[in-house]
Amino acid sequence: MLKSLLVAAVAVAALSSPSAVQADSHKDIVDTAVAAGSFKTLAAALQAAGLVDTLKGKGPFTVFAPTDEAFAKIPKAALDALIADKAKLTKVLTYHVVAGKVMAADVVKLKEAKTLEGQMVKINAASGVMVNNAKVVKADVEASNGVIHVIDTVLMPQ
Repeated sequence: MLKSLLVAAVAVAALSSPSAVQADSHKDIVDTAVAAGSFKTLAAALQAAGLVDTLKGKGPFTVFAPTDEAFAKIPKAALDALIADKAKLTKVLTYHVVAGKVMAADVVKLKEAKTLEGQMVKINAASGVMVNNAKVVKADVEASNGVIHVIDTVLMPQ
């Protein structure tokens, strides 16, 4: 018990490093991400998939949000093809969203979480927090309709 609490405390402390993303409980998830300036590709992808209104909805939602740098890891041709395929893009983007507001203190207790896409993502808090192969680089960015956890890699469903 003490070990798991210590792991959770270390993980939460490690995720609290400064970042360009600032919590604003008056803005929804989309507006919070757009205001940060480091999610231009995500915002464009949400627009292309027609998911902006969904993530501006009541929620609550937990979004594992890839930065522009995370999207830059995908070869340009593959990213362009993904954005052009609305069904596939929707599948990828909803794979980044979990129903409910799951704060870092709760995320570190999980082994997996079911996404809105329908598949599970694996969560590992052994050293930092990993969601599948993506590292959470900033956690608990609160918004009026949920929370954002910033990740360094785009998650791809099977």
